[in-house]
Amino acid sequence: MSDTGELLVEMRGIHMEGRSDETWNPIIKGVDLTLNKGEVLGLIGESGAGKSTLGLAAMGFTRDGVRISQGSVMFDGIDLLAASADQKRALLGKRIAYVAQSAAASFNPAHKLIDQHSEAPVQHGVMSRTESEQDGMELYRKLRLPNPEQIGFRYPHQVSGGQLQRAMTAMAMSCRPDLIIFDEPTTALDVTTQIEVLASIRDIVEQFGTAAIYITHDLAVVAQMADRIKVLLKGDEVEEAETREMLSNPQQDYTKSLWAVREFQRPQKPAVLTDATPVISVQGVTAAYGKVDVLHDVSFDIHEGRTVAVVGESGSGKSTTARCITGLLPPRLGQIELDGQVLPLDYRKRNKDQLRQVQMIYQMADTALNPRTRIGDIIGRPVQFYGGLTGKDKRKRVEELLDQIELPAAQYFDRLPSELSGGQKQRIGIARALAAEPKFIICDEVTSALDQLVAEGILRLLARLQDDLKLSYMFITHDLATVRSIADEVVVMKDGVVVEQGPKTDMFKPPHHAYTDLLLSSVPEMDPDWLTNLLTERGVDNIGDAAVDKMT
Repeated sequence: MSDTGELLVEMRGIHMEGRSDETWNPIIKGVDLTLNKGEVLGLIGESGAGKSTLGLAAMGFTRDGVRISQGSVMFDGIDLLAASADQKRALLGKRIAYVAQSAAASFNPAHKLIDQHSEAPVQHGVMSRTESEQDGMELYRKLRLPNPEQIGFRYPHQVSGGQLQRAMTAMAMSCRPDLIIFDEPTTALDVTTQIEVLASIRDIVEQFGTAAIYITHDLAVVAQMADRIKVLLKGDEVEEAETREMLSNPQQDYTKSLWAVREFQRPQKPAVLTDATPVISVQGVTAAYGKVDVLHDVSFDIHEGRTVAVVGESGSGKSTTARCITGLLPPRLGQIELDGQVLPLDYRKRNKDQLRQVQMIYQMADTALNPRTRIGDIIGRPVQFYGGLTGKDKRKRVEELLDQIELPAAQYFDRLPSELSGGQKQRIGIARALAAEPKFIICDEVTSALDQLVAEGILRLLARLQDDLKLSYMFITHDLATVRSIADEVVVMKDGVVVEQGPKTDMFKPPHHAYTDLLLSSVPEMDPDWLTNLLTERGVDNIGDAAVDKMT
């Protein structure tokens, strides 16, 4: 946490509206925000609270279809709402910077990292191209990126998600701004990578005395980053306090409810009978991208009515294993069985019933739903394809599915995805998978992009559907709180290898494989000193593989 100085940002009486058709509807309802130089303010709240909208407004910026209808935004004495486009252009990138949630979507894939890093300092006249490249390498070093002299000459797709997120932070720091807006910068990262990014962000902000607004729905993360926390709900401020005070003594019921999330936890189910036939059996699967093996002799079973959580850091092979099960990536060795019958390795050779039995719910509901197709048609397509239903029968089945996911058909049948919240979109993804009437569903990080309250609702829904329909789940996740909530068995993967597997109860008590220990110890806690203590305890600069090497 940084020592704070004089006032840098002052927002008073901010009212913001969003346009729907020809109507303007309130988004932010009279919120005040102040930020001192060198201070970090955490903005938290569930989806739709207005966190990102308010954070962008601190830059004098609004998204298309959004406007600031009342209030003032002052940045270091400059009225951003009255400033001209040229005045704002001179500030943005130089004195005010932004780090987005999705680094992969924010970089230009056609240009090398160092070229994109150097653009702002060169255009703003802060440095020459040569100076900015050298400074970029130094920032990469400070942010603990591997091979800092060379990594900038890679394209975005040639580095990992965690490395790309740190490269974006370096790019934001390139002009040494007074203010950075961090918008959910670690949401999609696994716990070990998240620690690297959090430690790097905190170090760089403290080194340069940069003020920051840190937007997140992860309370344990904001506890490590913020000097103060402001809680928002549906565009209103709920409360604000110093971080330690907020964590130890929240005043409002809503804040207390945020602190209490993830109480849902399914009891451990009895052991599976030894002679029971698994719904899905992965047997000795080795798979490759091109000539490089990325999975090595992977084996595990998933039985009826049970959830197997597959956990591990980015690149561990979780999603690749799912691609093998679905037939999108035929394994080089090994086989996949469904109810004891060997499945064709290539999905194009599977019959309609085999395709029907294995369905998938995707991580990013925003990109998984066709934005131009109405909800009734999105769910209706698999109803017709697999069930052969048309007309009134098809509509009736779609309405039944909407009722199952707790979205009334009368309100949602004719809506477009853009008219739904993130949690509602994910429920539509669940209904689309259920439409095929499968036995087995792969849930690929289905709660990672959702706030904790909404995520808990999705987990409860999946649990109820499993009980009602006797479904089996493979739950790909990097969130060990989710594992505690919903899993029956756990498979831990690293570098394409299963390093440990067994019942959930065994997963959370020692002894463990060293890598499992690393995962468990990397889950942030609601303690402002947790990250500092962890880094001190590990005593290594590289929090990832170096920590594993040290432990083994």
